Amino acid sequence: MAEHDHDDHHHQHGSELSETQLRVRALETVLTEKGYIDPAALDAIIEAYETKVGPHNGARVVAKAWSDPAFKHALLEDASKAVSSLGHESRVGDHLVAVENTPALHNMIVCTLCSCYPWEVLGLPPVWYKAAPYRSRAVKDPRGVLADFGITLPKDTEIRVWDSTAETRFIVLPMRPAGTEGWSEEKLAEIVTRDSMIGTGLPKAPK
Repeated sequence: MAEHDHDDHHHQHGSELSETQLRVRALETVLTEKGYIDPAALDAIIEAYETKVGPHNGARVVAKAWSDPAFKHALLEDASKAVSSLGHESRVGDHLVAVENTPALHNMIVCTLCSCYPWEVLGLPPVWYKAAPYRSRAVKDPRGVLADFGITLPKDTEIRVWDSTAETRFIVLPMRPAGTEGWSEEKLAEIVTRDSMIGTGLPKAPK
């Protein structure tokens, strides 16, 4: 019964994601019934979008910011404009803000009310991003959440938590790892992880 109440509450609260999911489900059903698409193939497409396509766009943005000081300046000034200059259009009305990690400051993104998320640069939100424990703990105990993700920051590093909304979404510009001097943008993009752009991870260490 409690679960049923939770579902009712969820639908009343609503979020653009649930509306999107309804549309996706309807489309999946029609396509599957008509025999146009195999559900397993659809899962593969969704997985590719979740792990490759979306974050790949964001990784290119980060790599360009690491390589090109003018682009980095433009990104921090107006991320929506800078990202669209690379050909990644955000949905109308979305305002993307880039926040930069430094040795003194670590940024982390959460959406306390639902799961607002910059799909065009990060793909689909990971399951944990939408989960209540992450949404509540990221605000109350960000250092503890980072520890759960295996990230331990120096005690004097400030952690700033940014709350996404339907209008304003965030992307973290992680610190460029040492040992990547002279790398091409393509090579740099390969070490940028989705979680490093949410602030719950770091770029991969150079091999």
